[in-house]
Amino acid sequence: MDNLKKDILRVASKSLKSRLIVGTGKYKNFSETAKAIKVSGADMVTVAVRRVNILDKKKPILTDYINPKKIIFLPNTAGCFTSEEALRTLRLAREMGGWKLVKLEVLGDKKTLFPNMIETIKSTKTLVKEGFKVMVYCTDDPLLAKKLEDNGASAIMPLASPIGSGLGLQNKVNISLIIKQSKVPVIVDAGIGTASDATIAMELGCDGVLINSAIANAKKPILMAKAFKDAVISGRNSYLAGRMSKNYFASASSPAKGLI
Repeated sequence: MDNLKKDILRVASKSLKSRLIVGTGKYKNFSETAKAIKVSGADMVTVAVRRVNILDKKKPILTDYINPKKIIFLPNTAGCFTSEEALRTLRLAREMGGWKLVKLEVLGDKKTLFPNMIETIKSTKTLVKEGFKVMVYCTDDPLLAKKLEDNGASAIMPLASPIGSGLGLQNKVNISLIIKQSKVPVIVDAGIGTASDATIAMELGCDGVLINSAIANAKKPILMAKAFKDAVISGRNSYLAGRMSKNYFASASSPAKGLI
């Protein structure tokens, strides 16, 4: 148990006790958002700079419900379709709140919301040169994931399936290849539908998972937040424990020696 307590996720200069990162979008209101995050045990939340109010005190403001001194805010570029949009958004985030650890996503089209990897790699290079620590939403292509790491990404965040689809992990082989080659954290992002999907990702050896729609769109978001907390812990423990080998033939669980 002591070793498990010391099992910290480190991203850039941040240390996270929880390997579950939670998004702040799609909830009924900020009150529900805050309750879900508290129950999830998450140390870090993503904030869409272009969509979530974090500064205008004349309107409901996220920081009235979630204390950025206790929970790490991770500004992201949700809704950006070009490198220029993404760069402008994150520069604004740094000016507003001093954030240097950011999540980059540059989308390719409105139907799939798949990342535009050409624009993503271009943006990563620029942001790293400007002193940002960049966690990058990307496809599950191991070669492109390696290119992001080579260009200074602080974390690789391959999609499990399309954003908000709930389809779960569709390509375990590619995700496993990315995990094996990466020297920075690999955090599955997008497409997770239910708690068991998160457990599978963690059992593969992912360093963490990011969940938004699966919690916010659940019939009981607060209960689902708890389910994801437990699922991530369970998957991580299973990975650390080391699963038994797979065999094509049976192996009796009770000893054959000394049979009557």
